[in-house]
Formats: sequence, structure tokens, C-alpha cells
Amino acid sequence: MNGNGRQLGLGSPRVAVDAVLFTINEKTLKTLLVKIKRGPFAGWWAFPGGLVQRGEGLDEAARRELFEKTGVSDLYLEQLYTFGETQRDPTAHTVSVAYFALVPPGVDILSRGEKYADVRWAPVHTLPLLAYDHNAIANYALRRLQAKLSYTNIVYSLLPDEFTLADLQELYEVILHQTLDRRNFRRKILALGLLKALPKTRRGAHRPATLYAFTQRQPMNVEVL
Repeated sequence: MNGNGRQLGLGSPRVAVDAVLFTINEKTLKTLLVKIKRGPFAGWWAFPGGLVQRGEGLDEAARRELFEKTGVSDLYLEQLYTFGETQRDPTAHTVSVAYFALVPPGVDILSRGEKYADVRWAPVHTLPLLAYDHNAIANYALRRLQAKLSYTNIVYSLLPDEFTLADLQELYEVILHQTLDRRNFRRKILALGLLKALPKTRRGAHRPATLYAFTQRQPMNVEVL
């Protein structure tokens, strides 16, 4: 027992990982939700996740849960924050280490496993009331993603291999939820040396647009905005 007469070691908190998956679809920032099958939150939407297994690292657990529940691997994945309010899970004291992941276009999320009743992409800015404290996790993840756009190149994780400057600016505007000056944005992004022009164009409603690719598709710190 401790000095307050509480017995230690019994009912120790469980450790879980939860993942916020972001993607751009139909010019909208969306996140993956799963519908819980059982327990006090049966029928509620939440983020995919699960308990950390004995002898398993947190990042390892997050990647395993993502693959088991969604069938997706090799995503940009970053640890966000630890959520440990004692009442966040009514069934047991569960500490959750939250992550966010970035999903490029064209990746199908088909697997939902036995744990979930359904899975769907939902617009980030109009999420329903989620299970546990997952609305707080969603807000935290969105703020982190928006902040990282200003000082990293992680947008490569949300774009196809080839894209136009208009595609890139649209992605920034969708995530930041604001309009950027076209001329200033293009001048700044091209001066950083993050992109290389390709010897091909994409035809559109107006004149053909030059296609670009990232010089490297690895995370790095760089002052973008």
C-alpha cells in the first residue's frame, strides 16, 4: 500500500494505441472512423486502435494495429500525445498513446477485422460525437498536422508521385482551411528545392500544367510557410 492506504499493483492501467488516419478526398481532409461492435460504446464511431501487447513497443503496436484493422502499411506515422484521463474508458483504466498517419490517394481501406462493425472516411471538420475521448484526439491531431505543414515536407505523404503546383497549393489550403496567395506560394515552394519539374504536362481546362515530383520522399524540416 502507499501512504494513503491504496494498494498498488492491482488494476494497473492498460496501455493502448489509437491512430488518426488523414487523407485528401474530393478536395476535403478526411479521417478514418471505425464503428465499434461491442461494449459500452457499441454502435459509436471511433479511431482504429487496440491494446499494446506484452513485449511490444508503442510504434510497433501502432503499426500492427493499423495493418490488422485496415490492411494498410508503410504510412507516415507520428506519435502525438498520451491521453490518460482515468474515466476515458468506462470498462477499465486505459492510457492511450495517440498517433496520426498520412494516407496517399488511391489506397483502399477495405479490411475492418472482427473488432469493428463498419469503417468509413469522414470529413475532419464535421465529425460526429466519437467514443471515448476521440474528439479531443482528433482536434490534437489536426492541430499537429496543420503546424507541421509550416516547417516540414510531410505533404509528400498525401500526394501521388506526380502533381501540379495547383494540386500542391490546394492540399495546403484544404488542410489549413484557408486561402493562400498563388504567386507567393509558388515562389516560396519552388525556391526551397523540394520539387523537380518533370518533362511532361497535364492538360486541363486552360493551358497545360507542368507536372512536378518531390526530390525526396523522406521527412525533413524545412520552412515552407
